[in-house]
Amino acid sequence: MHTWDDDTEELAHSVVGYAVERLRNPKDPAWGAVGREALAAALDGAICPNGIGGPAALALATDVIIPSCRPMDDPLNLAYVPTAPTIAATMFDLVVSASSIMACNWESGAGAIAAENQALRWLADLAGYPADAGGVFVSGGSAANLSALVTARSVYRSRHSVEGQRLAFAITAEAHSSVRAAAHVMDAAIINVAGDERGAMTAKNLAAALDSAGPTVAAFAVVATGGTTNGGIVDDLDGIATVCTERGIWLHVDGAYGLAALVAPSVRSLFTGIERSDSFGVDPHKWLFAPYDCAALVYRDPQPAAIAHAQHGDYLEAIDRREWNPSDYAYHLSRRARGLPMWFSLATYGTAAYTNAIEVTLRTARGIADAIRTRAFLELILAPELSVVLFRRVGWTDAQYHAFSISRAKAGVALIVPTKWHGKTVLRICVINPRTTVADVAAVLDDLASDIRP
Repeated sequence: MHTWDDDTEELAHSVVGYAVERLRNPKDPAWGAVGREALAAALDGAICPNGIGGPAALALATDVIIPSCRPMDDPLNLAYVPTAPTIAATMFDLVVSASSIMACNWESGAGAIAAENQALRWLADLAGYPADAGGVFVSGGSAANLSALVTARSVYRSRHSVEGQRLAFAITAEAHSSVRAAAHVMDAAIINVAGDERGAMTAKNLAAALDSAGPTVAAFAVVATGGTTNGGIVDDLDGIATVCTERGIWLHVDGAYGLAALVAPSVRSLFTGIERSDSFGVDPHKWLFAPYDCAALVYRDPQPAAIAHAQHGDYLEAIDRREWNPSDYAYHLSRRARGLPMWFSLATYGTAAYTNAIEVTLRTARGIADAIRTRAFLELILAPELSVVLFRRVGWTDAQYHAFSISRAKAGVALIVPTKWHGKTVLRICVINPRTTVADVAAVLDDLASDIRP
């Protein structure tokens, strides 16, 4: 199992060969959910005392397992927030795994951590953070939001007596579901802030919500959104920062999807005020072209995070706390160097390529909105502020929306799923892949002219 022999040599070439072919010729987007019983039958006996051998296991993976999963990097995967990792990032992910790096502390992963920190520095500079800012790569937006909020709570407790008060943070209804999940994990209350007509948090509404929270509620943080998942809307970050500064409240910006657009001059002004936040999160595995799983959490001042998160124990006393140890800046300990594929891609292609790629997707989203406007059977509900487009098919019922989505996904045409906007069912398109074209999406829009019956 740990010895290189002729069989291993052959298997290595087969595995790497598959990876190269997958990158050279992305797989057919056709996807069909395979039932649990069918998959269980196909995989029956794969794990057994003597194994089935590398070639048979690889055949199961390429013939059964992978075709039963939806390719998230397909240009017409337009649902949720998909992914579009660069070729260099994906290839280097193989190197990261093969290198067996544990990047939780400097002693074990100095080189990897230094490279990750360079990528984090680039993000911090985009946001206008000071030179001593820093952070860590975590698994996703959920981990970033939870870790930032734990830090914010720690800071609040160090400054205030909380006896007789319920700790809480403020959000709007458009905040990502992971933020509400963090409140549950932390046993924190939520102060609900009314959104404006687009669902965005404003300074006025935030102040009103904080004022009405009552004396038994202590607000230790505000979570603003730098590009909501549902509508791609950016909160009033500058106004919110003013409210937080006046009241001594931590401001975290959840930009898992949208903060990637900090690199795009055409929309950079939307994020004015991000430089005044205390922390932010952005997921490179979404719109910054890294493979799963990779999210960046950046702190204006990392020291409070180290106080909140550093783990201690007899077996950890050998760690040099004077060095930069990523395990100190989120709730984790062991971690892979998940930021390295992003670093390698940035080093390979340059930051200008990232700006160009995101500007391409922004133009594509605007072009899709224009295409919707020209079709009488469609109605544009929300023009893209970033790269999310909301629209409706005139005259359709909820059942018809869902029938269309399911049928086109199974046929391999495209993945577009319904969502809700102001309580009504609409269709949502999210563009993050530079290979997505207006022409390809326009063909899907024309497909909506058919009167689908569930």
